[in-house]
Amino acid sequence: MKNRLNLLLLLIILFGFMGVACSQSKTAQTKQTVSEKHSKNPYYSRTNTKKLVLADSIWKKILTEDLYAVSRQAETERAFTGKYWQTDVKGTYYCAACGRKLFRSDTKFQSSCGWPSFFEQADKSSIIFKSDNSYGMQRTEALCGRCGGHLGHLFDDGPEPTGKRYCMNSIALDFEPDTQK
Repeated sequence: MKNRLNLLLLLIILFGFMGVACSQSKTAQTKQTVSEKHSKNPYYSRTNTKKLVLADSIWKKILTEDLYAVSRQAETERAFTGKYWQTDVKGTYYCAACGRKLFRSDTKFQSSCGWPSFFEQADKSSIIFKSDNSYGMQRTEALCGRCGGHLGHLFDDGPEPTGKRYCMNSIALDFEPDTQK
């Protein structure tokens, strides 16, 4: 009986160490640097705000298939599936296609729509708008002010102080958490 308990204890310890090692490995894999994540995209910049106009064939080469579908073809990810729709970590959101700063986390709010929602953009030029009458609806499409990539839509049902709801696709966003000082 004592040998079985010792064996059981040994197995618990062994699986515990394996779990820690696996979780550390997974954390290391998900914490890619900006340059690693965007190594195929020489146009990605967190500091350049100059208008970026590229041929569609170039976008297709430098963006992942999913990001290309949303950013360049105005597709929409399924509600409640994006990685940022429930995130409440402090930091900055950028365009995943070009790196343009779009939102600060203190303008993000919990909305029941299933996509990350913000009440104010980073600055007046970070997001531009155009009329979207697709699917029999009248909406305002939100586009990156630098690359023109589709981010989501703007609605007039957000909280104060703006009353706006920037309803964004998570895949169209990159997030950089604030560093702790």
